[in-house]
Amino acid sequence: MTSGTTSSPSFSPRDTPDDVGAPPLVSILIAVRNEEANIAPLVAEIETTLAGVSREILFVDDGSTDGTAHALSVAGSLVSHLRVTRHRKSCGKSAALITGARAARGFWIATMDGDCQDDPRDIKALLTCALTQEKRGAEPLLVAGHRTNRRDTLIKRLSSRLANRLRARLLGDATLDTACGLKLYRRAAFLDLPHFDNMHRFLPALFIRAGGRVISVPVTNRPRLHGVSKYGTFDRAWAGLFDLMGLAWLQRRGKRPEVIE
Repeated sequence: MTSGTTSSPSFSPRDTPDDVGAPPLVSILIAVRNEEANIAPLVAEIETTLAGVSREILFVDDGSTDGTAHALSVAGSLVSHLRVTRHRKSCGKSAALITGARAARGFWIATMDGDCQDDPRDIKALLTCALTQEKRGAEPLLVAGHRTNRRDTLIKRLSSRLANRLRARLLGDATLDTACGLKLYRRAAFLDLPHFDNMHRFLPALFIRAGGRVISVPVTNRPRLHGVSKYGTFDRAWAGLFDLMGLAWLQRRGKRPEVIE
């Protein structure tokens, strides 16, 4: 953990007000920064592949400096259940996910990356798994995507494999691919977790610390066709190491009392 809490972003008004009526089953939450060329194809694909799912699409624009805001405005004019929240300045992916979770209306939150490498069809598989597993217990549940055919550079694949093994050894999160952007969890369970910078890298460990379960589901990974990655290998490794030590400390100081009355 770097700072204990996330930065406090400044907000501009939402593009659209909260919808009136029953909340959707799932909020598809997408944090983006400078993904102008990916907005339209991603929204179109979500609308096509998830047509039968009660949903809202919620974008958090984390201080983009390109044409992302305009692309989101155009998409919002075409899709009534698409909502946008913006950070005036970039505060990082975890801050964007927290902002999105607070604004979300769905019972479930499905996260995915905004670079079109995630396949929206996999959200159905995550949701089916979650609804089936939730019947067996009330503990917090995280369904995490596992990229079985990762389409990234060799250095990214190797560094991710090393990070997963290190996390599993120190945190016992028993998750095959913690860095996969495709995840699904109850909104209320996420909001109960401790929030801090880079927490999105440690969601499996945080759910386990809260007494929950983590289930990995194979998902598709596709090559990036537009834009560039916002994460460097070595800067992410150094930040992740400090966060890893901090979370290991937090785990050792967590207690879950068994309430009998």
